Amino acid sequence: MNYNEKRFRPISGSDNSETTQETIFEYHQTGQILSADYSGGNIVKGQLIGLVADNGTIEMRYQQINVNNELMTGECTSVPETMGNGKLRLHETWVWTSGDRSKGQSILEEI
Repeated sequence: MNYNEKRFRPISGSDNSETTQETIFEYHQTGQILSADYSGGNIVKGQLIGLVADNGTIEMRYQQINVNNELMTGECTSVPETMGNGKLRLHETWVWTSGDRSKGQSILEEI
């Protein structure tokens, strides 16, 4: 699975998530190394870096600055699903490594 040049937007998320449907993720991939820049909604600037397994699952770390000027960090596992239209849906399970260290889930869809 290759995520290079794909764009994603959240369609759902836990209450403790800072992403909204206005948050856009722009993915880049070289080999198994994935990176992304994201912003929008409650996030002024965000970056993630991760490794893509052969089955497309992503293990990643992320950091972002929110609209309250807070630096937030976390870890995430993202499992892909190919939808009927051929686009990807990512099922994410994550944990904050800053702030309250709570856990959550999100779903992103390719746009």
